[in-house]
Parts: sequence; C-alpha cells; structure tokens
Amino acid sequence: MAIDRGRNRRSCIAMAAALLTVSVAGWPRAALAEDYPSRAVRIVVPFPAGGPLDFTARALAEHLSNTLKQPFIVDNRAGATGNIGAEIVARATPDGHTLLFVLDTVLTANPAIYRKLPFDAERDFRPISIVATFRQMLVVHPSLSVNSLAEFVALAKKKPLNYGSGGGNGNPGHLTMEYLQLRAGFQATNVPYRGAPQVTADLLAGQFPVGFLATPAVLPHVRTGKLKPLGISSPQRSSSAPEVPAVAESYPGFDVGFYLVLLAPAATPEAVRARLEREVRHALSIPALRSRLQAQELELVGSTSDEAGISLKAIAGRWREVVQEANIATD
Repeated sequence: MAIDRGRNRRSCIAMAAALLTVSVAGWPRAALAEDYPSRAVRIVVPFPAGGPLDFTARALAEHLSNTLKQPFIVDNRAGATGNIGAEIVARATPDGHTLLFVLDTVLTANPAIYRKLPFDAERDFRPISIVATFRQMLVVHPSLSVNSLAEFVALAKKKPLNYGSGGGNGNPGHLTMEYLQLRAGFQATNVPYRGAPQVTADLLAGQFPVGFLATPAVLPHVRTGKLKPLGISSPQRSSSAPEVPAVAESYPGFDVGFYLVLLAPAATPEAVRARLEREVRHALSIPALRSRLQAQELELVGSTSDEAGISLKAIAGRWREVVQEANIATD
C-alpha cells in the first residue's frame, strides 16, 4: 500500500506540474492579445500615396485606431516595386506594432522577377488577411484611333507601342499587359513610372497611348471621356461599367485581379495575429466601411490567414509562368 500511495503522490505532483506549465505558458499569450496594441502601430505601404492600396490602408487604419484605442499610422515607403517597404517590415520587431499592407505582387511576382530580394516572401511574413481585390482596365488616350480591344491588338501587331505602368517591374499594370501580350500575340514596350498617379497623369497628357490601370483610378476619367476603355481584366463585366467589355470575352479565361494583403512579421505572436485577423474581418462587415471601399471599385474579401496563404501560393505559380514566358526577370 505504501508503494501505491507513493505512486499516487508522484502522479498528482506530475499532473499539477503539467497543469501549471500549461497555465503559465498560455497566460502570457492571452494577456498579450488583450494588451495589444500597447502603443502606435505603423502600417507600412510600400507604394506612393494614392491608388486603391493607399486608400484602403488609410480607411482600415482609421477603423483600427478607433476600435483598438491606439493610433494606426500609414507609412508610405515606395521603391523597388514594393521591396523597400517589405524589407522594413521583415526586419521589424515581431510584436504586431509594425505591419505590411501590400499588393500581392510583392509576394507573388517579385520573387520570380528579382534574383536577389532582401526578404523571403514565404519565410519572413505571415498573412493576416486578404482585405480586398481590384481589377485593371485597359484604357487608351483619345488620340489613339482604336475603339475596341480587337482594333487595339491589330494596331499593336502592326506598329510598336509604348505603355505606362507604375511601381517598377512587376507592378499590376506591367504584369497584366505582359499577360495580354502573351495571349494576343503582340509586343509593346513598358514605360515604368514611380507610381500609379504619375502613370495616370501622363496618359491623360498623351505622353504614351495606352495602359492597364487600376479600375478605381481611371473610371472617373473614362466617364468624362478623357480616356477610352477597351476592356476590364475581370472574367465578366463590371456592374459599375457594364458598357466596358471583359477582356475574357475576346480571350477566354483571362482573369486578372490583385489582392490587397495585410501581413505581419512571421514571428509575431499568434494571439496578436489572430486578434488583428478578427478586427479586420469585423471591419469589413461594417456597412459604412464596406460602402466606402466598394465605392472605389474594390471587391471586399476579408479572408482568414490560412485562406490568404493558400491564395497567395496559387497566384505566385501563375505569375512565375508569366514572368518566365515574357522574360521580364531582372538582375
């Protein structure tokens, strides 16, 4: 009996120690989530101000500032097709107080385009949520004597054309046009700009004749007749511009959209990341915020972290093929 009591005593002690370990290990994580954020949070946007990415970042930051009772500050760090801003976040302290709000191309296309990156897209970041997606519209200056996608392709096959795109190699306008060239069988020369606002301004001024630009940015100019629309990159027409045909009507399967993704450094505590995911998804359920973003021609997503990871891997495979076929990789 003495032996049995000894065993029981040791068993109870071991069980108590195990429960204490779980409690001590779990308590800081829970407390960390409740205390987060403890100071201002910086949201790095690695592209210039203006455009759907910056607009969404600021709308989201305003909401998070109100709900989490700390300032969420948008910090535009443009350059190198988003690589500069991404590097800042990859090297930041992983405590949830420095976040990255970015076009998916930085994670899905840049690794195929740039031989050397200052970060690892899969290793250094953990997705919080895909917030929204937007489409590209193929638009031309009124001086270009084409009125349809078919006429544009026919002209592009006969004479060299320049097109503008903003943000460096691998930006949405660049990738979408390269994909169209592969599908339609013509060649055009990319004129790179620092950002989308500069591209739009020079296209309006007639500095180059054509470009694939974010639908939210160019739709107002289309409605005033300052630009002519030839196609939209979604698989079907937009309800906001039903008169503009989908490129897929001419080239079946043409479906190009770009995600706006919120991420944290990979080592950010899971409890903090999970809280941010919940807050973002809740924000996108609020009618006022939804209306504000949808008015900018954004399709709201609000994915989970796991869903975002799966989507980003799938898109990376597609852009890797386009980059290789179009030979747009850089040193």
